[in-house]
Amino acid sequence: MPLNTWLLFVTTVFFVSATPGPNMLLAMTHGIHHGVRRTAVTCLGLMSGLGIIMLGSAAGLGALLAASEQLFSIVKYAGAAYLIYLGIKTWRAIPQPVTEVADDESIRHTPWMMFRTGFLVSMSNPKAFIFFTALFPQFMDARLPQGPQLAVLAATFYVIEASWQFAYASGGARLAGWLNSARRLKLVNQVSGGAFVGAGLLLSGVSRH
Repeated sequence: MPLNTWLLFVTTVFFVSATPGPNMLLAMTHGIHHGVRRTAVTCLGLMSGLGIIMLGSAAGLGALLAASEQLFSIVKYAGAAYLIYLGIKTWRAIPQPVTEVADDESIRHTPWMMFRTGFLVSMSNPKAFIFFTALFPQFMDARLPQGPQLAVLAATFYVIEASWQFAYASGGARLAGWLNSARRLKLVNQVSGGAFVGAGLLLSGVSRH
């Protein structure tokens, strides 16, 4: 994988992962209530669910590439169009105040329960399968073995996603207050949306290797 392709992937994922979705809000909430050290178990659950989703997406892409390179190209360009659509949708989204994920204080939060909560929240979004299927082909060379490429992409996504989760967990109440500003949340949406659109446009204009 060329270095410039990998750097573009890093830049895209950095801004995409920063968007305060369900995973990040759960990490933030548990960070507020339980501290960063205990919330590490929640993050482990979130990342475990994410790993299963990525494995499923990678297996599907590998089978698709083995079956037909032309079909792989179709999926790749359709994925680029989907990224542009997500970017426009995110950019135009009306800022909503960030609220904490409901946390029942009457329940004793054992490490297993916190892990399970993180895992279930991560697995609860079926759109994640579509997202990874759309994202990964944009940065792959169909002539090269897909295994090593998918491993690099997945590992990079893992590191960036985990870093943001711990940032949300450690930021806790301060980060929640910062994101409750409509102006700041709109800025986050615009930066994330711009990253989606930019990646989609750039990658759709690059000929398939």
